[in-house]
Amino acid sequence: MEIKLFDSELKVMSVLWKEGDSTAKHISDVLNREIGWNVNTTYTVIKKCIKKGAVQRLEPNFLCRALITKSQVQDAETTELIDKVYDGSADLLFASLLNRKNLSEEQIARLKKIVEEGR
Repeated sequence: MEIKLFDSELKVMSVLWKEGDSTAKHISDVLNREIGWNVNTTYTVIKKCIKKGAVQRLEPNFLCRALITKSQVQDAETTELIDKVYDGSADLLFASLLNRKNLSEEQIARLKKIVEEGR
């Protein structure tokens, strides 16, 4: 099952991925501190995540649990990027990353290691 999340929903998920199960109040406090969201905004976005099946609401205290992992979302987003921008060609994406002038030697070495380990 693939769930498409918007940037606002990813903010809520990010708190859950970092901190584990959290109350809606705690998520609201974190997002208020980090990006200035008010309680109503946060609760609205949490409810959207629940409706999409990304978050489970537990009682007591409106406890929220992530139902999807960060790696599941990263995989889906990467696939969408490859399909949408690189015509389904992962090697074109990889070549684009390697050709970026602002990659450090360390980043290039990590990418080379990933390629070698993937064989």
